[in-house]
Amino acid sequence: MSAFRNAPIDQRRLNMKDRRDLRIGGGKSSAERAQSYLRSYKGQMDYDGKRQERTTTQTPGTGGMTQGLGIQQERQRQIGADKQRAKDLRPDMEDNVYDIYD
Repeated sequence: MSAFRNAPIDQRRLNMKDRRDLRIGGGKSSAERAQSYLRSYKGQMDYDGKRQERTTTQTPGTGGMTQGLGIQQERQRQIGADKQRAKDLRPDMEDNVYDIYD
C-alpha cells in the first residue's frame, strides 16, 4: 500500500486564501477521494484473492424447473378433464327459451 500514499500537504506556511482553496477543492479532497478509492479497490482485490473458489460446476439448463413444469401441466390436464366430466354428467336440457315467439 506504500505505492498509494500521498504526502500530506503542510498548510502551516500557506496563507489563508490558499488554505481555503485547498480545502474547498484545490486538490486535497480529490487526492483524499483517490486514495480512499484505491484503498477500497486494493482491499476488494485482496479479499477476492483470499476467497475460496467454487468447487461445484454450474451447467446451463432448465434451472431445476423441469419437474415443476411437468407437474403443473399434468395438474392443468386433470382440471380440464374434471371440467369435461362434470359437463358430460349434466342432464340434457331443452332449449325452449328461443322458441317462445313461435
